[in-house]
Amino acid sequence: MVFNTGAALLDAIVLAVVSKEPEGTYGYKITQDVRQVIDLSESTLYPVLRRLQKDECMVVYDREYAGRNRRYYRITEKGMAQLTMYINEWRQYSGKISWILEGRSQG
Repeated sequence: MVFNTGAALLDAIVLAVVSKEPEGTYGYKITQDVRQVIDLSESTLYPVLRRLQKDECMVVYDREYAGRNRRYYRITEKGMAQLTMYINEWRQYSGKISWILEGRSQG
């Protein structure tokens, strides 16, 4: 993709992916889900996860899987509020960009 993915957009995408699983999801699955829409390495993802945890948008816990601990990430109430804000901002922003590039309605 020729367009850069800024920190806010990465945060929004990660929060959206994590919000799909009420019990949370683990890092590798988050990476795979995010890669369906943007090219992202695990070395890029984990700082995003740490930042969202530090900002209290996600909580982290370990769960045993196949004899090993797997780290899970679950969105918090604050994270859901942040995601809602990102969704609203994205709708406005993408509508304006579409209007400029394609002459489409800003609806």
